[in-house]
Amino acid sequence: MTKLEPELQQQLSLGKVTGYASDYAPELLQAVPRLVGRNELQLTEELPFIGQDIWHAYELSWLNHKGKPVVALATFVVPFDSPNLIESKSFKLYLNSLNQTRFTDLGQVFRLLQQDLSACAGAKVDVTLHNVNELQPFQPTWIQGSCLDDLDIEVSEYLYQPEQLKLKADAAPRDEKVFSHLLKSNCLITNQPDWASVFFHYRGKAICHESLLRYLIGFRQHNEFHEQCVERIFTDIWRQCQPEFLAVYARYTRRGGLDINPLRSSEPYPVPVIRLTRQ
Repeated sequence: MTKLEPELQQQLSLGKVTGYASDYAPELLQAVPRLVGRNELQLTEELPFIGQDIWHAYELSWLNHKGKPVVALATFVVPFDSPNLIESKSFKLYLNSLNQTRFTDLGQVFRLLQQDLSACAGAKVDVTLHNVNELQPFQPTWIQGSCLDDLDIEVSEYLYQPEQLKLKADAAPRDEKVFSHLLKSNCLITNQPDWASVFFHYRGKAICHESLLRYLIGFRQHNEFHEQCVERIFTDIWRQCQPEFLAVYARYTRRGGLDINPLRSSEPYPVPVIRLTRQ
């Protein structure tokens, strides 16, 4: 399990009682170095994956130049190779600090969001602001592929065990998409449950579905941040099953008006069009 250095953990607002700023406060944003999780996985500078962390904000508001409230939705895309991930509670507190702040126009809000989030991540964060009447990006969709959850397996242990990942007996090559709604892990600091559906697309020797489902269920008592969990899942499958190509995309349920959806793939891969009823 990934562990934060005591000094870093002490600096984070996560797990502590905090107040809510009523005026714009970019200093509330807190960064967690990605190396914290990647060192645990013994990942070098040559990472086996590329990708992005896609955030959606559902509780975004500010005041216009006349003091009238404005509400919006937002999408934020943080690149996988940014030095830092953005700690989620600090992200929520930062967004809430806009609530009683006046802005001249939408462009000013956009520029400040991109500026502040990019500074925290250490790389350019793409920002899209959505009108609350905009429907298309937020419509629930189906997930392509086979659902692993229908497998009739017996489970007696809920332990993270990457060695459970196996190839099928014949291991015939295939191009396959599968998914599960049963991913649950816990926050690294607060131990609060994090819920997600996870999508896999791989090419290579056939992966045993039962072993993949057991492996995912093994995260049920595992403590780690969302982004770190997805990188761990990708790395374990990459090492244990050695596919020619692999993409792992997790869609987490929201907390504090934010959801996080990390995508990691071994080669450039279009973001799957997935939005779940739980989100």
